Amino acid sequence: MTGGRRARDHQLLDALGTLEPEPFEGSVWRAVRDGRRPLEGSSARGRWSPGHFDVAYTSLEPDGARAEVYFHLSRQPVFPSRLRYWLYELSVKTKETLRFANIKALLELGIEEARYREVLYDRTQAIGDAAQFMGFDGLIVPSARWDCLNLVLFIDSVDLDEIDIEEKAAIDWEAWRDKAR
Repeated sequence: MTGGRRARDHQLLDALGTLEPEPFEGSVWRAVRDGRRPLEGSSARGRWSPGHFDVAYTSLEPDGARAEVYFHLSRQPVFPSRLRYWLYELSVKTKETLRFANIKALLELGIEEARYREVLYDRTQAIGDAAQFMGFDGLIVPSARWDCLNLVLFIDSVDLDEIDIEEKAAIDWEAWRDKAR
């Protein structure tokens, strides 16, 4: 029984098995709603998670983290102006991370370049699921919302004691929106 999860794509598993994971050490940024811990994972379905394991979406650029959250907030009928968000700078160390430096690197895995920015997550979720299943601790992938890379951490596969919170700043969505235009 798979608990509602589809069987994994064996060709995808084989393709990921040919890739060489790499360690990552550096700063990443994460935008988090007030009241949530910066290292608290999410089991919600997202671009790289089908929803049965916890992930933390981070970005290698501060504006990348802001852009990802802003996109989802702006899809609501009314922008939630009362919710407060924080931008955390995290110092992260991983050991077995798959890096896809650009969208071209994902094409062989079935990603459609022209539709990557759309909210079509089936294939990216399959990739994240397969990578987590195979024991990788995360993915470095192109952001669909900003010109940068994101680091998707598989929470159960990383040592949270190896992640330090360096800085925290409030996000002013109105000022950021004006800057991002």
